[in-house]
Parts: sequence; structure tokens; C-alpha cells
Amino acid sequence: MPCCLLVIVLFVPRVALFVLALTGYVGRAYDTFVWPLLGFFFMPYTTCAYAVGMNENDGFQGWSLVLLIVGVVLDIGHHGGTAASRKKR
Repeated sequence: MPCCLLVIVLFVPRVALFVLALTGYVGRAYDTFVWPLLGFFFMPYTTCAYAVGMNENDGFQGWSLVLLIVGVVLDIGHHGGTAASRKKR
């Protein structure tokens, strides 16, 4: 099951974040609903990685820190790719 969730997160992170929020997984990682809501619109990969890191390790050590960094890089790359494609038009 975690492998299937990883594939869903990589291809459609907002859908995965919505599913994680419905199951309560995101609610255990965040104290308020504001950060996941902002993450849904602006940084979905990082929000999913943060939820996994907080729920699995109770913090960021080892692989969960690497996962968070990969999430940030994917979000920055996604936003940069979108800006580059707009510039070509």
C-alpha cells in the first residue's frame, strides 16, 4: 500500500493530499488546518512529505529529512517549469 500511495503522490499530489486529509493522516502532523490548506495550493509535494515525516518518525531524521528535501525540490521544479513554459508562449 505505501508504494501505491507513493506513485499517486508523484503523479497527482493534490489528490493524494486530499485523501491523506480525509483519512486524518495530515491532521495528526499539523496543529491547524491553515498549513495543509496553503500547502494544497502552493507546495503539495512538501506538504505530503512533511505529513509522512511527522507521522512516521515524529520529526525529521534520516530518510524523512531526505524525503522533505526531495519534496521541496519537486515543488520548486514544478513552479519553475510552469514559469518557463509561460515564458515560451
